[in-house]
Amino acid sequence: MTAQISEKLIYEGREVPMNFCPPIPKHPRITEYSEKEVADRIERKDFPQIIHSTACWRGYIGTWEIKEDRLYLIGLIGCLKLDGEEPVFADWFTGELRIPQGELLQYVHSGFSSVYEEEILIKIEKGLVIDTKIMNNRNK
Repeated sequence: MTAQISEKLIYEGREVPMNFCPPIPKHPRITEYSEKEVADRIERKDFPQIIHSTACWRGYIGTWEIKEDRLYLIGLIGCLKLDGEEPVFADWFTGELRIPQGELLQYVHSGFSSVYEEEILIKIEKGLVIDTKIMNNRNK
């Protein structure tokens, strides 16, 4: 598998890449573009190339934000769209977010397997931040 394009995360006021893709739920404000919308946007050259890229098998890039210890989905580009302006609280998600930090130590041409100097690991339970830790990869 090709190395994948990261999701985006607004964390402590800055945009950082996230080497993990929280699942996107069935939600009334999250919709797929119709075939006609895709064709129209491709014709207008107004459609992100990620839709056809092996670097983005999921076909979209999500933008997320952690605000007041809560995880929100705030944007989507690609084959999915987020309707409306309000963020969507990610109460469906329980898992661990991975934020690479520092220099790239080892590039791996597969998924999110590349190794960076550090990773911030954020444990989420039903959309709420319950733990944050830093993993040092320099001596591994």
